Amino acid sequence: MIDFEALAAEFPREAVSWRAQNVTKDGNSALALAYIDARDVMNRLDQVCSPANWQSAITETAKGRVIATISIRVGDDWIAKTDGAGATDIEGDKGGISDALKRAAVQWGIGRYLYDIDSPWVPCESYDGNGGKKVWKRWKADPWTSVRDASPAPAKKTAVEMVSDETRDVIQTLAESAGVPLITVCERAGVKALPELTANKATSIIKKLKLTIEDKAPARKAA
Repeated sequence: MIDFEALAAEFPREAVSWRAQNVTKDGNSALALAYIDARDVMNRLDQVCSPANWQSAITETAKGRVIATISIRVGDDWIAKTDGAGATDIEGDKGGISDALKRAAVQWGIGRYLYDIDSPWVPCESYDGNGGKKVWKRWKADPWTSVRDASPAPAKKTAVEMVSDETRDVIQTLAESAGVPLITVCERAGVKALPELTANKATSIIKKLKLTIEDKAPARKAA
């Protein structure tokens, strides 16, 4: 089974980069936003799921929005999560694909904790751009030193990640095959209805239902 906590675990700090969102009028500091590269996402999926158990697909809408879908094999089923992005000013289509892939990864918990990290104002060097507006050049200090809470707990994020519609459908199908009423499934999970399930509980339920189905299957005759 997939280790969802490992999927959502923090990255080494050296793997996290910082981009300047806004620069002060004097050009002496900028608002720093944390991000990871698409390659980090791919490496995390390879490490946790194995290369054979995940896949991605890229499509484009009529308005040019890039849509990325990341599918992971959970047990015998492929579960897909999707998000999108537009082309970036810097890298165009390539940047749009990268951003869409990272956003789809956030749906799986990968790098989601970065959205909760404090975005600090960090000393920087700048230069005069068009119209005399200051443009970020480089950081004068490591942005991590300005983050108020540099150690958010990813486990809290995975604990409140709710089950997807696709996974609920899988649970319902397995429950029918196992002959277990959905109300019983919910009672065992400590919830009143399937939409209240967390992703971690859903994974455990799927495993138990599959074991129940196997137990009820006729015993195989020895060869």
